[in-house]
Amino acid sequence: MSIFDGQLKIEVATASGIEAVTKRELLRLGYEPSGANFGRITFDGTFKDVLRANVFLRTANRIRIVLGSFKAETFDELFDGVSAIDWKEVLPRDAKIVVDAKSKNSKLFALSATQSVAKKAIVNCLTNAYHTALDESGAEYDVEISLVNDEATVTLDTSGDGLHKRGYRTYLGDAPIRETLAAAMIELSVWNPDRPLIDPFCGSGTIPIEAALVGLKIAPGMSRNFACEKFSNAPDVREVVQDEAESLIDRDRMLKISGFDINPEAIKLAVKHAKRAGVESKIHFQTMDMRDVSSKLSHGVIITNPPYGERLMSEAELKVLYADFGKMTKGLDEWCVYAISSYKAFEKYYGKRADKTRKLYNSELECNFYTYLGKAPEKKESKL
Repeated sequence: MSIFDGQLKIEVATASGIEAVTKRELLRLGYEPSGANFGRITFDGTFKDVLRANVFLRTANRIRIVLGSFKAETFDELFDGVSAIDWKEVLPRDAKIVVDAKSKNSKLFALSATQSVAKKAIVNCLTNAYHTALDESGAEYDVEISLVNDEATVTLDTSGDGLHKRGYRTYLGDAPIRETLAAAMIELSVWNPDRPLIDPFCGSGTIPIEAALVGLKIAPGMSRNFACEKFSNAPDVREVVQDEAESLIDRDRMLKISGFDINPEAIKLAVKHAKRAGVESKIHFQTMDMRDVSSKLSHGVIITNPPYGERLMSEAELKVLYADFGKMTKGLDEWCVYAISSYKAFEKYYGKRADKTRKLYNSELECNFYTYLGKAPEKKESKL
């Protein structure tokens, strides 16, 4: 019997600014999530639900299992709190134990010391439980001690690599956007698979590919593995979850998704990534200057991550680029535009105040996500 055979408290880590988006995803998956606290949302479930969250969530960064929480203002309290967890139910005798620590507004802020005390407590518990020394030759179990306002929460990572690593993007272009952020931008837009979508600064293709995955109902984690699959004391539920994900895919769905970039090498990467993701036939990629992008279709959606920052362009170049971007979008019939940028004067040079702005983070860079709404398409009347 292990902890993985019963009910679990599952924690979903997500980026600042998209907590509500991740929460909506969890609701659609049939869970009852808590409110977000410092980018962390919890829900109750089984080990199967742990794997479902890893496979299906598009905007989450990581999935953890909550092992315990307690007040810890001193290292003695930390040691006692960690020791109170039944580690024999969590870790096998040969577990390779890795301890990470984070601290915010807490008296215990020395992270290396926190890691050391916590691991000592874990090893002491397991040595006493198994009546033998540990060799740590087995699967890796990554334990995190998170201290917030002197409250310690002990969790076990189940994801391994961050969930933005879908497996299709093996080559990186200039200033790539994370897959999870691209998915969040799509979720925050009005786009649906019946509407055309264009990314005029598509780079290595992340936004169009994530849109195609959404449109075809392909779960983002289907083609990768997770740390929890190596847990020797956990049930094997991957086949069940994989079968569920396969059953939902709609490969015959027609999509009108296009990605353009002025850099031909970026377009080559985008095509490679789309092929690896299995959606190359659903996206039109083409080398083209943004200024030349147009469409005969109406009521489409632009979702894009245009250049920003000195590493890619000077401020003078950005002003011209954003002004030309504004002119280009005026030529599209009732299209909505969504753009993310860290440049504070984006609206000024784009030539229009956004209908809505939202603070998002591209990695650690604070950005604004600008929303420009076009007229919604008329709803077709159903025939009786």
